[in-house]
Amino acid sequence: MVETSGYPLKITLMLVFLSTLFGSCKREAYESPAYRIEKTQGDFEIRRYPESTLATTSMKQRGADGSFMRLFRFISGRNEQSEKISMTVPVLMSGVESGTMSFVVPKKIALKGVPRPADPSVRITTMPEGDYATYRFSGRAGTLQNEAAAKKLSLWISERHLVTEGAPMFASYNPPWTPGFMRRNEVLIRINGCNPAIP
Repeated sequence: MVETSGYPLKITLMLVFLSTLFGSCKREAYESPAYRIEKTQGDFEIRRYPESTLATTSMKQRGADGSFMRLFRFISGRNEQSEKISMTVPVLMSGVESGTMSFVVPKKIALKGVPRPADPSVRITTMPEGDYATYRFSGRAGTLQNEAAAKKLSLWISERHLVTEGAPMFASYNPPWTPGFMRRNEVLIRINGCNPAIP
């Protein structure tokens, strides 16, 4: 009797898990900025990124202020051409808790010209070409997790005597319902004087 009553629950949980698993894997189908790996050491990398075009808005409380939906409405057609723009990964955020949130504009759209956002709080910006030190971590990226990740990356950079430029950026690759252990989060810091031969 216990097994019979618990069976539907087990099936439900399994379906939720599989749905989440395949749903999170779908991020591979989304366009993502191309980069060249210059050096890898565990969860740390030095990458060479090309210039990327971004749709950016201000952010408070990591999207709780509606920043994500402002960007989502822009790519859903709230722009001067009523053009729908494909979702990309990752979502980029500056600041540990508040700052800016950005979607990367697909390369095809960037090349032909990005339609002007109808919402004045959304603006078109760029992520400059250059070398970026990165640290990859899983889990739910809250304030404490982001601070810890940024400190780890800063220490790794300092130990290699690399010069940084600008503040850390945080990258999120998964929808919010993805289990923490399956999530891909990254912190990126732009660097100058990159020497991949440095141990």
